[in-house]
Amino acid sequence: MEAPILTTSGKRDPARILIPFAAGITNWHSGRHSESHWPSTGYPMLSLKNLSKSFEPGAASPPLFAGLDLCLNAGETCLLLGQSGSGKSTLLNLIAGLTAPDEGEVWLGQTRLDAQSASERARLRGRHLGIVYQDFNLLPTLTVEENCCLPLDINGLPREPGRLTALLTRLGIEGKRHAWPEQLSGGQRQRVALARALIHQPQWLLADEPTGSLDEHNAAQVMALMMAAVKETGAGLLLVSHNPAYGALADRVLRLEGGRLVALKGTAHG
Repeated sequence: MEAPILTTSGKRDPARILIPFAAGITNWHSGRHSESHWPSTGYPMLSLKNLSKSFEPGAASPPLFAGLDLCLNAGETCLLLGQSGSGKSTLLNLIAGLTAPDEGEVWLGQTRLDAQSASERARLRGRHLGIVYQDFNLLPTLTVEENCCLPLDINGLPREPGRLTALLTRLGIEGKRHAWPEQLSGGQRQRVALARALIHQPQWLLADEPTGSLDEHNAAQVMALMMAAVKETGAGLLLVSHNPAYGALADRVLRLEGGRLVALKGTAHG
């Protein structure tokens, strides 16, 4: 029987979507990459200090945010809400090291990410972060399996066929392993994107409107699988969404407005 899931209207019990994810995967946390020396749960693994960012540095228009602080603990699930244009995606890109702040610091564990070279930021991102995008970002010339294994191939990590098989099976797309992205539905594409984000066992999952391009049914299924994944693996999750119903699933809920973080659940800064 299919596990009960949360609809985007929030009418079902959100807690019931936490379905087992790691079935068929033994010792999920074993064999982590040698660089994974992060402190145990409770340490502020992701932190922003006095962060400022503008669309155009030095321009007359007000910055997206200025003097922003945020501290996310290991294994924490945080929902970030905000209107379009409030800077949510920009904040996610800053945390991922995809863009640099005008001022301030971005810390991943004990490493100041914004102070690293572009190549080092890419290496750290590839080892420790998994990213899920609204528009999937699958390469059309690669199969499902090849898309999923990209983080491993790019970062020189070994492929483990058993892990990929178990991951695809749990996500309900093992039968699409050799399919091309154009042969998949939107919901299936986002499941592939989720598998790609999880294949290298990241410490953090960054999800930018991961259900924004999906209908209600597929959105609920993808959200159920993503929440189950972080619960079972112990990874942290920073989820950007317009849907406040997802707040019932999160340890903390923040809203970015007027360049400030406002706490709707938990504290604003950790």
